[in-house]
Amino acid sequence: MSTMPDFDFALGEAADMIRDTTARFAADKIAPIAAKIDAEDWFPIELWPQMGALGLHGITVGEEDGGLGLGYLEHVIAMEEVSRASASLGLSYGAHSNLCVNQLRRWGNAQQKAKYLPGLISGEHVGSLAMSEVGAGSDVVSMKLKASEVAGGYRLNGTKFWITNSAYAETLIVYAKTGEGSGGITAFIIEKDMPGFSIGQKIQKMGMRGSPTAELVFDDCFVPQENVMGPLNGGVGVLMSGLDYERAVLAAGPLGIMQACLDVVLPYVRERKQFGSPIGSFQMVQAKVADMYVALNSARAYVYAVARACDAGKTTRFDAAGAILLASENAVKCSLEAIQALGGAGYTTDWPVERFLRDAKLYDIGAGTNEIRRFLIARELIGAR
Repeated sequence: MSTMPDFDFALGEAADMIRDTTARFAADKIAPIAAKIDAEDWFPIELWPQMGALGLHGITVGEEDGGLGLGYLEHVIAMEEVSRASASLGLSYGAHSNLCVNQLRRWGNAQQKAKYLPGLISGEHVGSLAMSEVGAGSDVVSMKLKASEVAGGYRLNGTKFWITNSAYAETLIVYAKTGEGSGGITAFIIEKDMPGFSIGQKIQKMGMRGSPTAELVFDDCFVPQENVMGPLNGGVGVLMSGLDYERAVLAAGPLGIMQACLDVVLPYVRERKQFGSPIGSFQMVQAKVADMYVALNSARAYVYAVARACDAGKTTRFDAAGAILLASENAVKCSLEAIQALGGAGYTTDWPVERFLRDAKLYDIGAGTNEIRRFLIARELIGAR
């Protein structure tokens, strides 16, 4: 339910339909359990098939492969509305539907798509993607997970770390070293029951609780040849080509958080009275509300524009980085302003704004830190290498 006038970004009928469908589902099914998700660090896997029934897991997948055949703009809208209800569920949704499903859609061969996409799109299965390691975060090409060629496939040895959805995932896209340097990385499709593959330690986080994060362990894990995704030793191209779309879609998470902040703050400042008047009548509170609104819609404009560029095949790496940079930093600022607007109440766990802040901070770090995003933007603009 809207707490403020809506600015019409003229996104089109398909985007409006996705927003309406997702918003109604999120309000009915996700928002009522958002506090429980956070408090208990609980992943409500039972919602996954329900989201699949709405088509949310396969928005960018062609109809011939069981998806909706829509674009990144519609995917962004769905990500925003899920995150508005629960940022942690939104993060898991983005990891599943974009990092896993969309990469399979883009790089999987016909047999791989036929085998894995139906369960992922329906929500029967959860998907994940594994790039990072303890010593390979922003410098992901320095990964150590080794894939050694053997008869009929490869044996993987090593670990991955900070992997979203890993504890619940049936299907994971995993990058491993098959050679030397950046030209020696390959993407593999891993199934959770493959011998030698296991889930290691669960990672406790300050925010995004309920979006499961864990270590992956590969102990002589055999992966058949047919589970190589994309070209052998071409994993960097697969990985990097997906980062622009990952950043564009995940940038909608902060949009949802900012809208959630306003959903709480606006009714509060209208109703809360001090000195005989609603605090919303005080100019300093009005300034906070105005700043939050401008922060949200300025970020929306950039994120929506980048998503449209993705759909037109015209996105740039630095604008994908710029969109999530702006959105993530604005979301942290909005969350802090929401806490301040509620005063003492905002600092308690009785109100969700402290959760919004903890969740928002993830987007300053995940999918490439804001420092890396600034580096990418400046490198392209200046031409430095």
